[in-house]
Amino acid sequence: MSSLFIRTERSIKEFAQLYPIVTTLVVIHFVLWLMINFMQLPFAIELYYWGFGHNFSITINNEYWRFITPIFLHADLMHTLFNSFALVIFGPALERMLGKGKFIFAYLAAGIIGNLGTYFIDTTSLIPHVGASGSIFGLFGIYMYMVLRRKDLIDSANAQIVLTIFVIGLIMTFIRPNINIAGHIFGFIGGIALSPIILQNAVHFSNYPIHRKRQHKDGEIQFDPNRWNKRRLSKKMKRNLIWIIFAIIAIISLWNRF
Repeated sequence: MSSLFIRTERSIKEFAQLYPIVTTLVVIHFVLWLMINFMQLPFAIELYYWGFGHNFSITINNEYWRFITPIFLHADLMHTLFNSFALVIFGPALERMLGKGKFIFAYLAAGIIGNLGTYFIDTTSLIPHVGASGSIFGLFGIYMYMVLRRKDLIDSANAQIVLTIFVIGLIMTFIRPNINIAGHIFGFIGGIALSPIILQNAVHFSNYPIHRKRQHKDGEIQFDPNRWNKRRLSKKMKRNLIWIIFAIIAIISLWNRF
């Protein structure tokens, strides 16, 4: 079976065509970062303060939109890069398996559940929080539900990757500074809770056509003499994927400590 987490798209354009929701979310992440942190546009900075998670403002002023808006905001470039990278790795397979509507529902719902959990832990907290981490941990929750209850949707190799990455992510949640632990945990729980509903009628990722086959002008399918080399490369990438992601997480964690 094909790997859920190895990106084999030939271009950014092809990726965007195959995974429009993931692409749109990543674009939103970087556009907001550019306007708020890099360009420092006054209206964008005001938008940031209007939108970040703030439990005290929800409790006192009934600013309930703050359960949603923090999902799209990030603290700095590294925060934006890390969450966008995680979304590009773990989002595409689910977008194809669930469909656009269910995917965006699951993504937003898990993020909201993460923010609700953060709120109920301390309803008068003055500490602001932002980031898509709750939504991304919600995606982990959906994959974990597949591993435990829907083995027809995930093979053993991908299940091992899910378990390993989840353990690494959980460890990093508790050792990295300035992490919204409640948001991660409740986002993950939200993903699991949503899974029995959103995984109805889901089809294994390998059953979807990922690339259009190249054709001759006369309409016949073109033979690709390098396809076996590509297949061997994909297997090698699959073996190294866990360590690549672990190294990236470790580097980012060390970076944030300085």
